[in-house]
Amino acid sequence: MNYNKIEFFAAYGTKEQLPESNLPEICFAGRSNVGKSSLINKIVGKKALAKTGSKPGKTVTINFFSAENLYLVDLPGYGYAKISFEEKERFATLMEGYFTTNRNIRHGFALVDMRREPTDLDFSMFDLFRDYNIPFTVVLTKCDKLNKGEYQKNLAEIKEMLSCYVKADDIVPFSATKNIGVETIREIIEKNC
Repeated sequence: MNYNKIEFFAAYGTKEQLPESNLPEICFAGRSNVGKSSLINKIVGKKALAKTGSKPGKTVTINFFSAENLYLVDLPGYGYAKISFEEKERFATLMEGYFTTNRNIRHGFALVDMRREPTDLDFSMFDLFRDYNIPFTVVLTKCDKLNKGEYQKNLAEIKEMLSCYVKADDIVPFSATKNIGVETIREIIEKNC
């Protein structure tokens, strides 16, 4: 796949706006500020394809990026406390609409900050993937922020915590700054498109 040809296609803020699913889709989900946009930018080799920000909650729409034969789909970040109840409800309805409209979702990436334990919201996301029979990979972001001992400890603990959701091989440490996990994620995308 030529990642340099991937470009922004469209953003949708309500489930009614979502287009028909006419190509395979690879989706990315995670808490606000977990690094979804940084991951997408790194795997496509572009600095600003997906918008990043210093404040959480930057992605408030479902953003589609078109490739040769599939879409990469950046889902809104969840868990950001400083948004209104109405906005949280809109997010929930939008996410429900995405997963319940017979989309051709080939694979999901659930991003979790490796420095922290997965939250209840992360487990809800894993459940969503499992309930809709969507194979998924857990990506442990910001792994470069841990020293060697912390890295090994956190990786072992997270693998144990998630053993009823995914196999150990389906957990990928990732760092946008150190290029860790980039090729593995590309291989998973290419295998599922």
